[in-house]
Amino acid sequence: MMVRATRHKNIDLAIEIAGVKFENPVMVASGTFGYGKEYADLVDINQIGAVISKTLTVVPRDGHPPLRTFETPSGMLNAIGLHNIGVDNFINEKMKFLRTKKTKVIANIAGSTIEEYVQVTEKLNQVEGLHMLEINISSPNVKRGCMEFGSRADLTYECVKAVKEVSRYPLMPKLSPNVTDIVEIALACQEAGADCISLINTLVGMAIDWKKKKPVLSNITGGLSGPAIKPVALAMVWKVYQKIKVPLIGVGGIMNTQDAVEFFMAGASAIQVGTVNYVDPQASVKIVEGLKKYCSENKISSIKELIGIAHK
Repeated sequence: MMVRATRHKNIDLAIEIAGVKFENPVMVASGTFGYGKEYADLVDINQIGAVISKTLTVVPRDGHPPLRTFETPSGMLNAIGLHNIGVDNFINEKMKFLRTKKTKVIANIAGSTIEEYVQVTEKLNQVEGLHMLEINISSPNVKRGCMEFGSRADLTYECVKAVKEVSRYPLMPKLSPNVTDIVEIALACQEAGADCISLINTLVGMAIDWKKKKPVLSNITGGLSGPAIKPVALAMVWKVYQKIKVPLIGVGGIMNTQDAVEFFMAGASAIQVGTVNYVDPQASVKIVEGLKKYCSENKISSIKELIGIAHK
């Protein structure tokens, strides 16, 4: 049974980021919602602010062999390895469906080299119905690319700048928490022309099968997500907000309305809902409704009033 929108008079959840107007600030995170259509029978996609695709690469990728996911206390580990259908198949097979929805569409992109990021971007430039690109420079589960560019400010700058020079869409680099100073990386993104920044991606973690005496995941390590990383994500949004001028999108362990509100108060202009989609596919819509109720009960007319309010 899908969650239906309720009426809360005069509550404005709309948010504009880099010239893109989102009906509400709740997005579904890359890698947790397929390409959108996979969840269409479970949740009303039109009620979500934005759908972010699985990471797209120049050619299809099989990713890592099983086991690729593992449940942990208060979260999960994944080492999918950027398994995806490739950018051409996304354009030809998935965008037709997404164009029928009023939700905004964001494509998450990655490459092993800067040239591959540029190639994916140039292909997506030809697509109608797309609104923004999220640049994956933070996945910890591949040997080449992603974290290579997101762990050093100079390489972050080069990658974002190269994509910015060719993209017709606003750019949202997604940052890793597995760095010495995330503020330094965020500043490099801003200097390179990023229109907004999403943070954070997963933390590096692992699990060992104590009976078999070996790592559980085929990749040995994986990305930890879910409620366990929320305090880390919240702190990083807080820190970056103090130094950065572009809008921030908070990601990491958001399970409910309270979590979302905390991220807005820390400085996020929008949020992404990720791991909870596996537990409750309608979590994103429930959070949208929860935000309306929270604002109504607290006499807040616009969600924008919450952004960064904890800093005041």
